[in-house]
Amino acid sequence: MIPSPPTPLPTAPPAAPAPAPPDAPSLQIASAAPAVAPVARRSDLQLGRRLFHAANGVAIASSYAALFTHTEVVHLFGTIACLVYIVDRVRVAYPEALARAPWVNRLFFRADEQFRESGMIPYAIAILLTILTVPKAAALIAIYTLALSDPLSAVVGIRWGRRRIVPGKSVEGSLAFLAATALIAGAVLARTAAPPAGTLAGTALLIGFAGAVFEMLPLRVDDNLTIPLFVGFTAWIVCAWLGIPIG
Repeated sequence: MIPSPPTPLPTAPPAAPAPAPPDAPSLQIASAAPAVAPVARRSDLQLGRRLFHAANGVAIASSYAALFTHTEVVHLFGTIACLVYIVDRVRVAYPEALARAPWVNRLFFRADEQFRESGMIPYAIAILLTILTVPKAAALIAIYTLALSDPLSAVVGIRWGRRRIVPGKSVEGSLAFLAATALIAGAVLARTAAPPAGTLAGTALLIGFAGAVFEMLPLRVDDNLTIPLFVGFTAWIVCAWLGIPIG
């Protein structure tokens, strides 16, 4: 007689994994980040950000023009640039710090800046480098251009731009950049150098045209860094070529 195989003993079903406690750090980060993450894109108007940049640039250039010497503004703005960098690194490292003020991300930051430096870092570095490297009048033209012409061309291009030359740039936006930069260059040179009217107009238009062409180039470097440096050196070169003394 062949013995029958033993009957297997019943086994309990595997236990479900225990849920993570509600106060786990990973859940806190995951739940907090989407609530405060910036969502704006480069193609959005984001007027709060643009007005903030414009006000900063105008304040810096006007203070340099009326209140501070070159050495004083280098020390002052060098300190400000360091503080801007530290604050921005804290923002990236501790996104939960903005959980109670989500409007800050909505107004001042873009989605691609959530985990990297914001545009304020190249903005501050470019202004400092421009002040350090070119004469005062050329630096003022460059800083005012960054503060006013750049956001104006973006707003015009987003709202009314219809004709495209390169991706992301419109003829209307570039014309706004040219006009604003020419007016800025004319106003600064009229006050600092006072050349003849014809020379002043030609110089201003040449600086504005060169800046508008450069602004259209599809560079991968942040234009907050490239525009003031290019415009500052262009203004310096054009004024030297046309015999306009700017220091």
